[in-house]
Amino acid sequence: MISFEEAETEETVTCLHMTFYHPCQEDKMVFRCLNFRKREQVKADEMAKFGRDSNVCRYNLMDTRVSRIQFSLQFYRKLNSSELCFEIKNMSKKTKLFVDQTELGYLNKIDLPSKCIICFGEYQILAEVQEGESMDYFETHLHLAEVPILQERCLPSLQPVPENGISSALFPSMGKSPIEIDENESC
Repeated sequence: MISFEEAETEETVTCLHMTFYHPCQEDKMVFRCLNFRKREQVKADEMAKFGRDSNVCRYNLMDTRVSRIQFSLQFYRKLNSSELCFEIKNMSKKTKLFVDQTELGYLNKIDLPSKCIICFGEYQILAEVQEGESMDYFETHLHLAEVPILQERCLPSLQPVPENGISSALFPSMGKSPIEIDENESC
């Protein structure tokens, strides 16, 4: 038996918590192939793919409107740093992927923020990274949301930003159509 002093040092493991929402989950069971019960280990050199094709994707979404491979997540360590991160890449030619307010077209990729909302079509995914030290693997822990994540988090929905750069979601009165008034009239 190994003494306490001689035992291997335990490493903490990076865990990616992902909370999924789709408005038709109850009727269509689009998440029926996802494992919401326990954490899953993923080797650091594997790409975690999400999509419809069960032969290619580790995480399957059972919806014909989802691309064969919708998006992928790559675990990596930043250059000259001990920081472990995820990179998200849109793998769909037909559907844009939104990470918070950043729009990703086909094959565009960015670093995944430590807490963000990923959206495509009617799908909403809250992603939260729990930092760890292990470079051999990471874990995923999937959760199912009963209410829309954007609504639950009180965040403005992803709407196009007008040319003036001011979103009407931030100023509700801006979403209304303009009213023509005489320049001599007061508002």
